[in-house]
Amino acid sequence: MLQRYDPRNADIRYWVDGVLRHRDEPGISPFDSVVQGGDAVWEGLRVYDGGVYGLDEHLARLRRSARALGFERVPADADIVAAVRATLDANDMRDGVHVRLTLTRGVKVTSGMDPRLNQAGCTLIVLAEHKPPVYDTGGLTLATSSVRRPGPDVLDPKIHHNNLINSILAKMEANLAGADDAMMLDGRGFVAETNATHLFAVVDGGLVTPRAVACPEGITRDTVLRLAPAEGLQVQVRDVSQVEMYTADEVFCTGTMGEIAGVVAIDGRPIGTGAVGPVTARLARVYRQHAREHAQRLWADSSV
Repeated sequence: MLQRYDPRNADIRYWVDGVLRHRDEPGISPFDSVVQGGDAVWEGLRVYDGGVYGLDEHLARLRRSARALGFERVPADADIVAAVRATLDANDMRDGVHVRLTLTRGVKVTSGMDPRLNQAGCTLIVLAEHKPPVYDTGGLTLATSSVRRPGPDVLDPKIHHNNLINSILAKMEANLAGADDAMMLDGRGFVAETNATHLFAVVDGGLVTPRAVACPEGITRDTVLRLAPAEGLQVQVRDVSQVEMYTADEVFCTGTMGEIAGVVAIDGRPIGTGAVGPVTARLARVYRQHAREHAQRLWADSSV
């Protein structure tokens, strides 16, 4: 699964600290912490008809992550929302849009690792693209990666940070295996997540999902946990083994960029019937409707 370039994004403009620039125009200083050491936090937002689903939750997670890393002069939520709105306005975007928010520790006075070299406050970057859910609705294939997801003893996953090298290495292994994404295990050998999304399994008519001990707590994951009981699905949040994923009736992944997408094979083993299952398809419809109905409006009139 390779995301495709959308020609509508050829002339998009992105935001860096109050300045909108063409996508081909550089706007990040080589002294910025995100360049120097990946020292930044981020959120992915999805725009539905002029609104963002889970906006408050995303901003709260961004703020918690920035606080955990000791960022100073973090912009107010209202200022971040205004930047998102200005970026969408500049690109005439209202629906089918993915926004990547990046908040860095800021620009250093000289190269170096020491956060005391950051004396100007944070850098806010807003990148909006025309991008419908990225996964093939026909089903994904996964390959288990040798790269493990770190637990809180190494790097606490509750910090939604930009240091994504281990996920990138896992994705490279999946590419070499001919799979769409990688299934990553934690340091104990239990399933954590994929390189980019959370995982759920359908077992005996209910849902099972790994504990968030070696992966971030996801907004889409949390929504599924809330919606499932209303659909008559009991949910267990517990350690899940690799074999349980192999033998599940259905498996699906969740994330803002791809919403809910079925998994049809892991490590060459078909999951269930080898096709996207009925529970996955139903939850995908329910989630999409819920996200559209509950998106927080960015404009008073979002019909434009």
